[in-house]
Amino acid sequence: MTLTRRSARFLIGVAVWNVVTYTVFIKNLWFNGPRDHPTGFYVAHTVLVVVNLAIAAVLAPLGWRALRGQQ
Repeated sequence: MTLTRRSARFLIGVAVWNVVTYTVFIKNLWFNGPRDHPTGFYVAHTVLVVVNLAIAAVLAPLGWRALRGQQ
């Protein structure tokens, strides 16, 4: 299966978006978040961050290889 350049750029864009938004989310959760949340709140949001950064780690190389392979 081959990806179009448009699809490859989209995958890279989603990966970059995930990294940027979840980096800001981590910063906000760490520095600005109220400390009175239960532990489950932090566990759930940490899992959310890890999963989305893992998605970015998978999509970026796929998009990059697809983009480089079509030149």
